[in-house]
Amino acid sequence: MAAHFGRRLRKGAATTAVAAAAVAALSASQGPGVTHGNHGTPAAAGATSPDSAPADSATGNSPYYTDLPPLHSPNPSPSTGIGTPVSQGDAEAGIPATVLDAYKKAEAELRSSKPECNLPWQLLAAIGKVESGHASGGRVDADGTTTTPILGPELDGNGFALIKDTDNGAYDGNSAYDQAVGPMQFIPSTWAWAGRDGNGDGKKDPNNVYDAALAAGHYLCRYGWDLSDEGDLHSAILSYNDSQDYLNLVLSWLEYYRKGTHSIPDGTGSLPGHRSDEPRGASPDPSPTPPKPPKPGKTPPASGTPSPEPPATTPPSSTPQTPTDTVDHLADAGTATLTAMAGDAFAERISTRAETAADKAVGKVRIRFTLIGDTDTTFTGGETVATVVTDSTGVAVAPALQAGERTGDFTVHAVVVGRTTVAGLDYHAGVTPRAADTLARTGDTALTCTPGGEFADQVEVKATYQGAVADKVAATATLIKSADDATENDKGPYFKDADGKTVRTLTGLVTDANGLLKLPKLYADDTTGTFLLRITTTGGATLTVELTVAAPDTSASPTPSSSPTA
Repeated sequence: MAAHFGRRLRKGAATTAVAAAAVAALSASQGPGVTHGNHGTPAAAGATSPDSAPADSATGNSPYYTDLPPLHSPNPSPSTGIGTPVSQGDAEAGIPATVLDAYKKAEAELRSSKPECNLPWQLLAAIGKVESGHASGGRVDADGTTTTPILGPELDGNGFALIKDTDNGAYDGNSAYDQAVGPMQFIPSTWAWAGRDGNGDGKKDPNNVYDAALAAGHYLCRYGWDLSDEGDLHSAILSYNDSQDYLNLVLSWLEYYRKGTHSIPDGTGSLPGHRSDEPRGASPDPSPTPPKPPKPGKTPPASGTPSPEPPATTPPSSTPQTPTDTVDHLADAGTATLTAMAGDAFAERISTRAETAADKAVGKVRIRFTLIGDTDTTFTGGETVATVVTDSTGVAVAPALQAGERTGDFTVHAVVVGRTTVAGLDYHAGVTPRAADTLARTGDTALTCTPGGEFADQVEVKATYQGAVADKVAATATLIKSADDATENDKGPYFKDADGKTVRTLTGLVTDANGLLKLPKLYADDTTGTFLLRITTTGGATLTVELTVAAPDTSASPTPSSSPTA
């Protein structure tokens, strides 16, 4: 890439010269004489074929607006009063109020839920600008829903990726092919797992700017990406639309918005005029309007782009067969037993192979993995759905599973995206309780007490599992009758419950983050002798502790002598 913003990007750290370099690089890549493949990617850089959209592409590599930010920095606090001229830079820095609010609310939510991602709202603004011109210049209602649907062209393989319908037209009104939908231009198959409810109305609507901005934030923060790191930032942007031009353009707008923005009234923003799917030199409609929802199977005109009818003499083209069309069934590709302890990562990953009727491998096919059941296990990045493209051997390897705290069995369902007639494949997995295999006291002081008194020291133990700290492990402590009889003793030392009553078995104990467990105070009745306290944990770790109740030792006390008599 021609423009670099340092090893780690910090808010406000890049200079105007660097931003200008990014714009210059992008301008050069879009100039005459550059041969482009699909989605605005230079052919020399290895453009993807129409049927090989990236595994988790938010937009399916749909077209985007290519207008560049002004070369000069915007005024961070421009005056927009009556009679005050607004420069082009100031105008471009304006973001419709509701859309700007959605970007900032999404950043705030991600700062809480995924603080390690370091998502700047300006990145959402940059993508929103490039994808839809900030919801067509902020044409949204009071709830943030676009007043007119914003749809990309149908992804029929004719100059774009080929993605057959995955939602039966529920989001895009097209039951033949998918189309990118809404202000952040999600394709239906991605929205199915990435969608979020950003405005709290109980719905996940790709046409709502709050829902779409929050979904985009989570999408960019998956896989543990840290967006303050240049490499992770680039990977996240390219996963949204797999094009070097797109990356350069988004980075340019990101730097531009970092230097200052301001709010403008909803509906007053200008829509960009140039798109990546336009012929070079085409003159855009100066006042484009968002397209109307298409009828199923129909192609909507691209925003600001003429949609001429083909000559009557042109024969209708047949739909090309894609790798997806050749898939007959899915087969397991050697997945081992899927089990993990609560809170741990699964050691094994799911591998699924797409095959023809003749059991031949099919590459470049999208496989969607969905977690089903009462579980809080997720894929890496916190998602419950992941889409992966099969490699040349026909195999798609799902992201690693991360167990939550909920134990029990669940299912991972694998399907071929775009082929509802191909049976899915189920993988069964399970999460076991956190366990410890070793318990040890943290001190070696003898535990003694006099009859009717209380023990001076509390029992504290440390739990480990395979040498590592065993945190959040359930434990039970019982005062037992003997080493060979683990039933509860009815005499000797005891604990007290909240009401002060005698208790000789404690359940529901849990080790802390350091694997430590400190028991409540122990008391003694009038019975003397040696008693046993047994502590057990999930996983089989057991420790037996001796407790001694004895009368005070008076043998060392001097015996007072009687006074001599005269």
